[in-house]
Amino acid sequence: MPINLSKYNKAIHSKDGKNVAKNFAYLSILQVVGYLFPLITIPYLARVIGVEGFGRIAFAFSIIVWVQTVVDWGFNYTATRDVAKNRDNAELVSEIFSNVFWARCILMSACFVLLCIAVLLVPKFRENAVAIFATFLMVPGFVMFPEWFFQAVEKMKYITILNVLEKTIFTILILCLVKNKEDYYLQPLFTSIGYMCSGFISLYIILVRWHIKISVPNIKSVFKTIKDSTNVFINTLAPNLYNSFSVILLGFWGGTFSNGILDAGTKFTLIFQRFIEIISRAFFPFLSRKINGHTLYAKATMAVSLFLSVSVFLCAPLLIRLFYSEEFSDAILVLRISSLSLLFVALGQAYGINYMIISGYERILRNITLRWSLVGFFISFPFIYFFDYVGAVLTITLIRGLTGGNIMFTALNIKNKQTLLQ
Repeated sequence: MPINLSKYNKAIHSKDGKNVAKNFAYLSILQVVGYLFPLITIPYLARVIGVEGFGRIAFAFSIIVWVQTVVDWGFNYTATRDVAKNRDNAELVSEIFSNVFWARCILMSACFVLLCIAVLLVPKFRENAVAIFATFLMVPGFVMFPEWFFQAVEKMKYITILNVLEKTIFTILILCLVKNKEDYYLQPLFTSIGYMCSGFISLYIILVRWHIKISVPNIKSVFKTIKDSTNVFINTLAPNLYNSFSVILLGFWGGTFSNGILDAGTKFTLIFQRFIEIISRAFFPFLSRKINGHTLYAKATMAVSLFLSVSVFLCAPLLIRLFYSEEFSDAILVLRISSLSLLFVALGQAYGINYMIISGYERILRNITLRWSLVGFFISFPFIYFFDYVGAVLTITLIRGLTGGNIMFTALNIKNKQTLLQ
């Protein structure tokens, strides 16, 4: 079937097309900056704090990932979708923003109490308490820096500017103050400081530039906001059962060295994964209003992700040897395995986030994600016990593949049924 190029040219040059292109450009600048700063900090930190330091940071971050996921509660998608659809209604947008803000504050407070109890009761947590609490300081910054709002109103330039500010502050502090292995905890602390600075500024911009009002919390409305986002929350929380949990389990059984190798090997995959998510974020508000543009978006996402996956796989030895010291050489295999997950992540973004959530199929998506996440949780025990950090990355990559494939086929079936009904 011939491709109707005039149709695509019309879409690209339309107002919506220009908005998507502009937002993608800003987020691409952010991604380039995201590449440049690690080029400076990763080799420096690898030399100064070593594998053990990387391991402690990775262990602490894997715990705070759970906290951050709970505090978000899926609002990054549901609130973005709701504001994108109603952004001309200033009163409703203020109500949505206020409810989400207070909901996050309540969830953050509850998580902090539970985290303090866990640190007191679990020896491994207590051993890494400094890194854990330094990393937790990211969460208040996360609450104050609602990227979802800028995404919903399609003003990605603010996300770019504030993230560049955050990374600049972080990099300067790292280079000036991290001087030996005992300073490993400063890395998450400086990340948190940068995030909090961006949070204060972004909150000021939202309140002044868009005249958003944070009203006195209405407990009933706040809890309804939490309830309405629960399916999406479960969908975002469930992958932690095999993802960050694998890092925590590896910390108990393999120690900080194994965590350091896993973190080094997956760090570049994570950087390129962010690029796939940038494409997703740029299109999400547009697709929330015009879902008929999904097919073109999905094809572009899959092509980009396949290219990145193959490139990272082939360049793995060069990347590890260029940015890390000799003690990180085992991370080459980890990076090659994890590179395959870039394609699988793209499936979840294209057909899960940017189709099923937008189209109102959150419950189906939740069930798929939860099912495979539970499988990942159970297989992580034998995989990590017998294969250490290789078992951890195999668990994460395998389950991402099964989840992404299941989501894609389910979404395509839904689209086909809708086509037949039209």
